[in-house]
Amino acid sequence: MNGMAPNTIPGSASSAWQERMRLIRFRRKRESLSFWNEFKLIPRWVIGLVVVLFLLAQGIALVVNLDVFHVQQDHQIFPPELQSNPALASVALAGIITGGSLVFASIIFMAVYVNQDAKRRGMNSALWTLVCLILIPGYLVLGFIIYLLMREPLPYPCPKCSATVGARFNFCPNCKCNLHPACPHCKQEVAETDRFCPYCAYELGQSRESSPLASA
Repeated sequence: MNGMAPNTIPGSASSAWQERMRLIRFRRKRESLSFWNEFKLIPRWVIGLVVVLFLLAQGIALVVNLDVFHVQQDHQIFPPELQSNPALASVALAGIITGGSLVFASIIFMAVYVNQDAKRRGMNSALWTLVCLILIPGYLVLGFIIYLLMREPLPYPCPKCSATVGARFNFCPNCKCNLHPACPHCKQEVAETDRFCPYCAYELGQSRESSPLASA
């Protein structure tokens, strides 16, 4: 039993949609991800490079700003109230650089995260990274949102033998454990910990050893 509704035609759009929704529910149920744990997927050298580029941009902006005031004081870069105050102008320029750097850093971190996360999920990391980057100029984070919705669930240990299995597996390749048990009465997919079927209230405990709930 693969968790698919009995009247679903394999390969149809309905089947693909149901499978996608099943994977999303499966991911939400098994994955409890936090921002900081996910942020750790970004290599430290990438974070260090972004910080170095930010400091370099701030230094260049400061030098250029002071040079404008000392050499080309008639060149109007800032509003009149800032034009006569180099310190205030430098602070304003630093704020502009910081804002631009945050956007630039977010794009880099987003692309690197997609690349690293896709790898650990067994997906095409290069393709998904490219999709996110291509959609950024016109649609900002749309590519990233699409990836979050379409990404595969993380591999998980088989409940019987602890071998690593994928969310699309029907049976464990190591011990043949049924990874998608179904209610023997209504054939809807249920969890191993369910005592009663959430769809038809059938008592699952009485048939676990002889029904598809048991490992084949």
